[in-house]
Amino acid sequence: MRVLGIEGTAWCASAALHDTETDETRIESNPYEPESGGIHPREAAEHMADAIPEVVDTVLSDAAAEPGDRGIDAVAFSRGPGLGPCLRVVGTAARSLAGALDVPLVGVNHMVAHLEVGRHRSGFENPVCLNASGANAHLLGYHDGRYRILGETMDAGVGNAIDKFTRHVGWSHPGGPKVEAAAVEADGGALLDLPYVVKGMDFSFSGISSAANDAYDDGEPIEEVCFALQEHVFGMLTEVSERALSLTGADELVLGGGVGQNDRLREMLDTMCAARDAEFYAPESKFLRDNAGMIAILGAKMAAAGDTLQIPESSIDPNFRPDEVPVTWRSDASSVGYGGTSDRGSREVESGSDDPAHGSRESYRDRRGAEAVVEIVEEGRVDEASRVDEGIDGGVASRLVVKRRVPKRYRHPELDRSIRRDRTVSEARLTSEARRAGVPTPLVHDVDVPNATLTLQHVGDHDLAADLDGVSKATEKRGAAEGENSRRPEGWARTVGEHLARLHSAGMVHGDPTTRNVRVGDRRLNADRTGREGVDQAAADVFLIDFGLGYHSGHVEDHAMDLHVFEGSVVATAAEPEPLIEAFESGYGEYGNREVLDRLRDVRGRGRYQ
Repeated sequence: MRVLGIEGTAWCASAALHDTETDETRIESNPYEPESGGIHPREAAEHMADAIPEVVDTVLSDAAAEPGDRGIDAVAFSRGPGLGPCLRVVGTAARSLAGALDVPLVGVNHMVAHLEVGRHRSGFENPVCLNASGANAHLLGYHDGRYRILGETMDAGVGNAIDKFTRHVGWSHPGGPKVEAAAVEADGGALLDLPYVVKGMDFSFSGISSAANDAYDDGEPIEEVCFALQEHVFGMLTEVSERALSLTGADELVLGGGVGQNDRLREMLDTMCAARDAEFYAPESKFLRDNAGMIAILGAKMAAAGDTLQIPESSIDPNFRPDEVPVTWRSDASSVGYGGTSDRGSREVESGSDDPAHGSRESYRDRRGAEAVVEIVEEGRVDEASRVDEGIDGGVASRLVVKRRVPKRYRHPELDRSIRRDRTVSEARLTSEARRAGVPTPLVHDVDVPNATLTLQHVGDHDLAADLDGVSKATEKRGAAEGENSRRPEGWARTVGEHLARLHSAGMVHGDPTTRNVRVGDRRLNADRTGREGVDQAAADVFLIDFGLGYHSGHVEDHAMDLHVFEGSVVATAAEPEPLIEAFESGYGEYGNREVLDRLRDVRGRGRYQ
């Protein structure tokens, strides 16, 4: 099969021919380069109108000159997301060509194409993908027939955030390569302090461009500002990528998007993956920047699956989100981290077994966290004094968790020390304060700030994430048989909502309430001590852990972001997320501020292409 691809979402007019028999892809591109400032939609569309016919003609002429009598089997085009005026030019050209050639028309999601070209060329089965482009930045993982958004920017795209600074200093578009070149010339002195905002697996660039502008205006050398800008922006992207690998248990990461051409970003991601024994792949530059090759490659997969469009159905969509695309071209039923090449992420329950502890639970225990190395220490039997003080049944073994935030070699040493120190202190303080507010959390036994190490009470039997896919059915069956509704995933999700409501009422934000940071089960050990602090006994086997990204705030916006992070982790990992989210919001609504739920609707709409 030979597929003609056409790309033109924003700045690059491109055509390509992909041959599935030889796996060869011929790409012809003509980028739009504004004389000053950023991309002007009208000028970009005018460029597309002039350049698209030229690049298409070049590719078709080259194809006609090849020996043999092979024609074009399908026409694929970038349907969105992107600039509406540019997309309309591309869509019109694709429809005309498909009609003239009498071949099927395929509408491709531009961001999914960035992922699929990396998966295609790497040979990875189920990778997490970091898309780092001009107008966007997000993490994707395949789950239950779609690419789910694991995390994303809540405001500007990564390239746009960098370009905002370069426009301020008078540099032309694109600004990324100029920042990269200037950063190399930095003298390596003290790192400038810029905002570093990570919320679960979401992140924000809204303040960093302004802070970089201010630093430049205050007389800081431009090389030092560029160096700090890269270290902070790419540090955030690498951290959330590691968090996504940790949440899913995946051991493959692919990079997509034009910003992925930056050597420092690729170095950070490669260093992070090597430390986790994960594989990392970045396609060559021609497949990272906007290009029609990725459109043709994914278009060929979609055409082979029969996923084509009739002309009346082929309208463009400037806000086309990747999680809206049915993944028709993949025949495997496995999901990111739960199949493919990785054995560590397997979540299958043994055939005929109702016990979800078989197989999957152990794999969850073995998963590496994104920040810390955790050691579980057995302290023997609890003495009588501790039993009375803590309300523990006599004879139960006491277990402690020693959690050490390890240095991250991908981050600048100065930034890394600051992050590990601050998060260790925040976790110790907020874990204790939340417990006093009636939220079940571990007891804090010791805090070693210089070594970024905490010693905590061991709570729960496993992470909530372990019960949100195939395991959940076995758990529900067991819970129903025991008459313990609170042990079912919906009951646990509701309880998490109740816990966050209490936390927010006390003026605290968790910051990272993913399903990996909720511990469930083991009520025999923990129910009494939790119940003594005012928490319902039925909720005593659900604990919130890892408050490292937490802080004090009474703002509705910050509380809504907590809810968004939890729901995002549910959507990314649960086979049937809707009942869990409904239960979670019901629990929050019973004890929390209804304004937070109203604001949550606004937060959901802030993803870059909502």
